[in-house]
Order: sequence, then structure tokens, then C-alpha cells
Amino acid sequence: MDQFKNIGLVGRSDSELVIQSLDALIPYLQEQGINVILDTRISPQLEKHGLQESAVRMLGESCDLVIVVGGDGTLLGAARELAPKKVPMLGVNRGNLGFLTDIRPEEICEKVGEVLDGKYTVESRFLVDAFIRRRGQPVGEGCALNDVILHPGKAARLLRFDLYIEGDFVYNQRSDGLIVSTPTGSTAYSLSGGGPIMHPRLDALVLVPMFPHTLTSRPIVIDANLEIKIVIDERNDTYPNISCDGHNRIACAPGDVITIRKKPQKLKLIHPLSYNFYETCRSKLGWGTKLGD
Repeated sequence: MDQFKNIGLVGRSDSELVIQSLDALIPYLQEQGINVILDTRISPQLEKHGLQESAVRMLGESCDLVIVVGGDGTLLGAARELAPKKVPMLGVNRGNLGFLTDIRPEEICEKVGEVLDGKYTVESRFLVDAFIRRRGQPVGEGCALNDVILHPGKAARLLRFDLYIEGDFVYNQRSDGLIVSTPTGSTAYSLSGGGPIMHPRLDALVLVPMFPHTLTSRPIVIDANLEIKIVIDERNDTYPNISCDGHNRIACAPGDVITIRKKPQKLKLIHPLSYNFYETCRSKLGWGTKLGD
């Protein structure tokens, strides 16, 4: 337990269920002699506990562990800010699917207790950076744990773009866009677009065309260390968007160049020993159980 002396708590401030879970978790952590620091966005709802508060990006400076209570989206947002700080994160599910926030609310104290006792595994998940340049000048950038998506925005029009991988031309495509997904994001929007499920330990990216104009366009899995470049065709009359994890939308223009690279720092995601990736897929995606169950 000595390794987790300072624990940060992050959650959605507009969710009563999240506040309920935090109300149960805070006294438990304090009973274990742990210094608890709250995300400033949820501190007003938890004033009665009289805890220290901090912006999420600063929790990585003062905490040995950050517990995120909410859905996968809440953890994604925290991960983008905290991954460079190398602070491990643990997720409690108060959302829908919960691929990343895998502790159930009813077992929050039990499973957090196991983690405090050293009964856990650590998984490394990589993120990607996206950089947008216009006529050689930077116009925006973003970071994603799940995916970087080129899409038409509000316009229902096909996009035309060139794809390069490590400087090699791959194709010129007409489609609704392109999903560049990490293994973490392969069970999210990429899956809805027909992409494969990738094991979290894979060091790979999948490129999934969105409603391509040709039936021969299929998802491509590549080494995650390769640089991806998307050049928006000058002939487009639509101004597409780039979004990172469905967040941080950046407006692009014909001729813009989007470069996507693996981020040097990785997210350290903690799981209780009971965590099993395939069990998560079975329960979240409705896969069948083995014969006899």
C-alpha cells in the first residue's frame, strides 16, 4: 500500500451515480491512511469531505495513482492529460460499455482494496498525436488514446484524400473519411466501421475507411511506429474535420496535410487480477459463452 500514498480522483461532475461512488470511495481511502486529491471539476459536489483539489493535468505531479470514476470517455479525457506524467490510472465504470473502466460500482471498495494490497496487473497503452499543417504551417494538433478520425463534419459529402504510410503512397480514396485506431480504440468507433478487434498488447494501428466508394477498400493493420500522412485533395469542395477520441475537433481545408505518429509516452492502466480482456469482450459485446455454461 505504501506505493500509493497519494491518490487523485477524477469523475464526471454532472453524474449523480459518479458522485455516489466517490462518496463511498473517499472514506474508504481515508481509512487506509491515503491522501486523497480531487479533480477541481468535481470538488464542488464533494465539498463535505474537505479534500485538497487540483486540475487533472496537475494530478500527475502529486499523485501515485489516479482513479477515474465514470465511462470510457471520462478515462480517455484524463488519459490524454496524464499519460505524459506516467502516473498509473484505474477505472471504475459508471458509464455504458466500460472497456477501460472495468471495476463495477458495487465492488469499488473491494477491488480498489486489492489494488492497494498489490494485487493488480499493469498494462501499457500507447496514444497517437495528430498534427495538421496548411501550406507548411501548423494549424492544429491533438492527441488520442482511441482514434484519430477524418470525417466530413456536418456535410454529407464524400471526401477525396491521399494516404501515405512511412512516405510510401498507399492510395487515393473517395469515402466519408478514415479512422486511424489504436488497439484500445479497436473496440470503439473503429469496430462500428468494420475494423478488427485488436488485443491491447499489439503494437499496431488499424486504418478503417468510412463508407469507401470502392468495395475493394478494406481496413489495413500496420506497425504503430510508422508515420501516417493524409493529404486532403485540393479538388474537395468540403472542409472536413479531424477529431481525436471524438474530442478536440479541428477544421481542415483542401490541401491540408495530417500527420499521425505514435506518442512516445504510454498510459499505464491498472487492472485488478480478475480482469480478462476476452471476458470483457464477451460481456460487453454479447459474445456466446462456452458449451456447458
